[in-house]
Amino acid sequence: MAGLRLSKITIALLLLLLIVCHVGPSMAVLFNQLPKTLIVTATTKSGDVLHAGEDKFTVTWALNTSLPSGADANYKTVKVLLCYAPISQHDRKWRKSNNDLKKDKTCQFTVVKQDYSATGKHEYTVARDIPTASYFVRAYALDASDTKVAFGQTTDANKTVNIFEVVGITGRTTGIFVSAIVFSAFSGLALAFFYVVENKKKK
Repeated sequence: MAGLRLSKITIALLLLLLIVCHVGPSMAVLFNQLPKTLIVTATTKSGDVLHAGEDKFTVTWALNTSLPSGADANYKTVKVLLCYAPISQHDRKWRKSNNDLKKDKTCQFTVVKQDYSATGKHEYTVARDIPTASYFVRAYALDASDTKVAFGQTTDANKTVNIFEVVGITGRTTGIFVSAIVFSAFSGLALAFFYVVENKKKK
């Protein structure tokens, strides 16, 4: 009887251990609990207008030198992203910020992801699929499990400074626009020509 009771306790402990192991890695990472240990800058300035598929900017990140030695010991990867500014999130649930980073939709476009070093720099050409909006740049430090453990960004906590604009590709290129005008003009001339010919035949 005692053996059976011990067996039940052992099974219960094993189940508890499995639950802890399963839930542990999936626990929410909250943005307001991340330390801001990275200093992030970009060559963009407030009010700059960049064009998707054409313009470039350089982003630089570095560990805050005021931190104690070893503060970045668990940083394995750095991921830099383009993030929507609040003005471009208003009334757009698909861009909404959330303190739970698994649900956060602020930063949807990767600029670069690479092995972590205390300092880094990357030149980025604005991707062709970036939509028209206002943006800033944020960098996350990730640990060995790809979990976000620290961050830095080019703007302030309210996301109101160093905001730049991107003009997306609408699909109406200059070539298409010119071709449409030429085609319309040709169609008009052709119609006028046939109208004159038909009138001459009737006479």
